[in-house]
Amino acid sequence: MIRVLVVAASPVVRAGLSAVLTTNSKLIVVGTASDLDNLGGEVEQLQPDVVLLDLGNNFQRSLWEKLLSLQQQDPFVCLVLADELDRIDLELGLRSGVRGILPQTSTESEITAAVEAIAFGLVVLHPDVMESVLALKDASEREKVVATPVQTLTPREIEVLEMLGAGVGNKAIAKRLQISEHTVKFHVSSIFQKLGVSTRTEAVAVGVRLGLIML
Repeated sequence: MIRVLVVAASPVVRAGLSAVLTTNSKLIVVGTASDLDNLGGEVEQLQPDVVLLDLGNNFQRSLWEKLLSLQQQDPFVCLVLADELDRIDLELGLRSGVRGILPQTSTESEITAAVEAIAFGLVVLHPDVMESVLALKDASEREKVVATPVQTLTPREIEVLEMLGAGVGNKAIAKRLQISEHTVKFHVSSIFQKLGVSTRTEAVAVGVRLGLIML
């Protein structure tokens, strides 16, 4: 079962989205929240595979910054529903754990399919935001030479990277850091993304080259 936490300001929307998710036998709603204020505690306690976040018309930068802060405490992936896709700060959203963006007018099948896809590590973006993705990718390639991964890795991610360099497995890392294996996997995924690598060996090699860790 894929565990989903629903976040929406309106109780009607929360109930509606929860009902939509229950139409899919592979999904289970483990909890709901009205805002991001208590989301960190909910994520830590409920360990959802996907957070379904209804933005409504809230596109303030402070929302993304709060989401990013929560990511650094206990990483999770997020599917966002919004009424104006072109107003989403895509770069900040992706950095904040957003792996799916759909309009609020999406059908039940589109929402449930997106939740499934995201839970299995895929990215789901509505066609209206694809141009922004391509533009972001071009900008990322241009800035790659001057990127500073040292500043983007969190202290906890560096700890995990050091253990990867020592050949420690996820289960052992979780035990040493007193966190769940679920959280370890997200840290490893984040490290891969920030260092631009796809394997643990590459991550360790880049980490050594950049002076992040020593073997």
